[in-house]
Amino acid sequence: VGQKRELRDYQQFAANFLEREIHLSVAVGEDPKSEDTIGQERGVLLTVALVVAFGNGANDNFKGFATVWGSETLPYPRALALATGATIAGSLASIWLAHGLIASFSGKGLVPPATAGSAHFLLSVAVGAAVTVALATRLGLPVSTTHALIGGLIGAGLGQAGGVVHISPLVHSFVVPLLVSPLAAAALGAIAGRMLKRPDPQADCACVVAPASAAVVAATADGGAALAPTLPLPHLVVAAPAECDGLDTAVRVSVSRTFDRAHIASAASICFARGVNDTPKLAALLLAAHALGASVSVAAIGGVMGIGGLLFARRVAETMSRRVTRIGHRDGLGANLVTAALVLFASKLGMPVSTTHVAVGSIMGIGAAGGTLDRATLRDILLSWVATLPLAAAVAYAAAPLVDAVF
Repeated sequence: VGQKRELRDYQQFAANFLEREIHLSVAVGEDPKSEDTIGQERGVLLTVALVVAFGNGANDNFKGFATVWGSETLPYPRALALATGATIAGSLASIWLAHGLIASFSGKGLVPPATAGSAHFLLSVAVGAAVTVALATRLGLPVSTTHALIGGLIGAGLGQAGGVVHISPLVHSFVVPLLVSPLAAAALGAIAGRMLKRPDPQADCACVVAPASAAVVAATADGGAALAPTLPLPHLVVAAPAECDGLDTAVRVSVSRTFDRAHIASAASICFARGVNDTPKLAALLLAAHALGASVSVAAIGGVMGIGGLLFARRVAETMSRRVTRIGHRDGLGANLVTAALVLFASKLGMPVSTTHVAVGSIMGIGAAGGTLDRATLRDILLSWVATLPLAAAVAYAAAPLVDAVF
């Protein structure tokens, strides 16, 4: 009886260790961590993860509205407010639309399961991503938080005892989507740029002209002729407002205002899609360490992302809206629709694409089709993309032994 009781006590003890993620300490013969130490680890991880979310908002929130502000469709404060609201809405919707990304960015499959559940590993990942995104935001460079997180996963994985990182999941689940997505966006953007012909600026009135009564001559049964009424049909006219004034119109709209509204709606859809795609990646840090529950993690990440964008989005907004290319309302609409479609599609499939890469890729395709690309700015952005992953990996690798020493 005593042996059975001791066995039950040991099993309960081991289960508690697994739940609190202290099985690594037992495996190497170290003293179990106290509850206070575990709580401190999770508190620090929560803080750093929210710092990453803050930087993500500052760097990424406005990107959907870059073409809106660049084309002077809306002033910056109003565009920023709409971008923030759409991003937060997407963050909340990610609970239902993008749960597959949480597993991808917890490190499962990329590193051994014991490492993926370690608070030390996740804290190192968060530090690497936070430093990289903060530096890029300070320089006004629109980088990918997704790349920073992946670099953090690699660096933190190599910095752990044994340094095991599985390359196959890295290539298939992370690298391929991140490389293919901007190329696909650029190709679709170029197609959209060629399809969207620039309209005559004078032809700003689209109206449906009311049908006029009409009759035709028809043959009768006795060989005679008679007038027969016909069914009148309305028709669409696109012309200058002065020409529409002289017509009997049933419906009349402004072409430019209609495209402006569609442009704003497409920008909001990008910010919504970005919230759906990025929030699970950051929430994965909290969920894997059991720092917060799923709903609370998503709400916290979304709220902090919104605050970061409201306070520090201006530098990156200047680069995206004013320096990459000159873009009109129709071009901006096409680029935004391409970006939103690709990001939402990737989120549904659990593919960790970068909203930044997709957005810049679609704008690049539009600009290339119109011959308006600023190649120097584009070169700087591409170089920052190349540097993002190795910089985050180096910072996370350096942070790993420091985290182990502190905790």
